[in-house]
Amino acid sequence: MVQPEKKPVKLFEHLDEFRALLGQKDVFIFLDYDGTLTPIVDTPDLAVLSPAMRATAQNLATHYKVSIVSGRATDDVQSKVQIDGIFYAGSHGFEIVDPLGNVTVNESARAVPGVIDRIHRQLSEALKGVKGALVEHVKYTLSAHYRLVSEQDFPRVRSAVAKILEEYPDFRRTDGKKVFEIRPRIDWDKGKAVDWILNVLRFDPAAHLAVYVGDDVTDEDAFAALEGKGIGILVADPPRASKARYCINDTADVQKLLEFFVRRKAAS
Repeated sequence: MVQPEKKPVKLFEHLDEFRALLGQKDVFIFLDYDGTLTPIVDTPDLAVLSPAMRATAQNLATHYKVSIVSGRATDDVQSKVQIDGIFYAGSHGFEIVDPLGNVTVNESARAVPGVIDRIHRQLSEALKGVKGALVEHVKYTLSAHYRLVSEQDFPRVRSAVAKILEEYPDFRRTDGKKVFEIRPRIDWDKGKAVDWILNVLRFDPAAHLAVYVGDDVTDEDAFAALEGKGIGILVADPPRASKARYCINDTADVQKLLEFFVRRKAAS
């Protein structure tokens, strides 16, 4: 049973406890991208992986099974991370690329991109007069960013999204950090993508443990999926109520955590 949400504790203040939970198990590591491997920025194109973070993540991937689970389109996050031999789950897991490059698309979502094309055109037209509004096509989902929209214009963004959803009832709105996401009403999310990858990796709770690191509301599905299988780590300062067990402050702490995992493997 999934535990109720509460504020997670600071991981680096409970590192001995965390180390004990890991024990001698093989750890499968899942990482969000925006707000986790990179800081949150004004527009999606500015979220570039730093050379230091890429080097750390590359080193991590030589020692562990690593997956990037993102709301971005799979090819977008692949082009930004540029690490071979890992899993990439894009569009909240609707499309997954395995370490050999094989692509798996959620069967129920195969017809979605064509509809997203139409929604993208319509919503872009509806918001073209709203300064700072950005409508991002994410292949199987769509993101309406309003980080740069004035408080006065924000209701126009919210209203335009609501109107689109009236026309497309098979889609729903979820909320992220200064973004409305339009997603198909399909029973699939980051948590189910994590479960799918764990199944491919032949996850055995006696020998393996999964760790998921993420910052956004959409990552809560993944934290919930790890109940009885692993540990969720929320990236947030200050921390909020979450299904994650631990929290860390920011991207710098994420790098510190990945370096911890590399040292752990070297010590073993």
